[in-house]
Amino acid sequence: MRTALYPGSFDPITFGHVDIVRRAARLVDRLVIAIGIHHQKNPMFSPGERIDLAKQSLHTVARDTGLDVKIATFEGLVVDAAKIEGASIIIRGLRDAADFDYEMQMAGMNAALSPHLETMFLASSPGTRHITATLVRQIAEMGGDVTPFVPACVADAFKRKLSK
Repeated sequence: MRTALYPGSFDPITFGHVDIVRRAARLVDRLVIAIGIHHQKNPMFSPGERIDLAKQSLHTVARDTGLDVKIATFEGLVVDAAKIEGASIIIRGLRDAADFDYEMQMAGMNAALSPHLETMFLASSPGTRHITATLVRQIAEMGGDVTPFVPACVADAFKRKLSK
């Protein structure tokens, strides 16, 4: 069984993330969505909320593709999370050249720390290339409509959170 780790903050999960998961399903048997917990950051959604939103957002993808999807949190190094999960591949989505430059540096560092891990880059589909979780949060905080960018459960979670 080929296992990959797809790490990120997923704050929140977007259609861009869902697209990468759907496409990764053609390449691996098991995909661990690894939600990073970084105590220096101030996420909008708690780890538990991000897990729930990822489960709701990816349920259909897992069912339709037959992909075994696990959702977990991790602290610390991605290579350590990959080892814990038995992953031999790290999946990363690329939107543009800026992502590529940063991700190449990360892939190099991860390879130096854990040579058996392979990083696989998946280019974002044209319809999702412009979506970033940061911009989605900003739009939501300013009262904008995020439904073109996130699954319905995420849009609903924003409404609940921001109405308090």
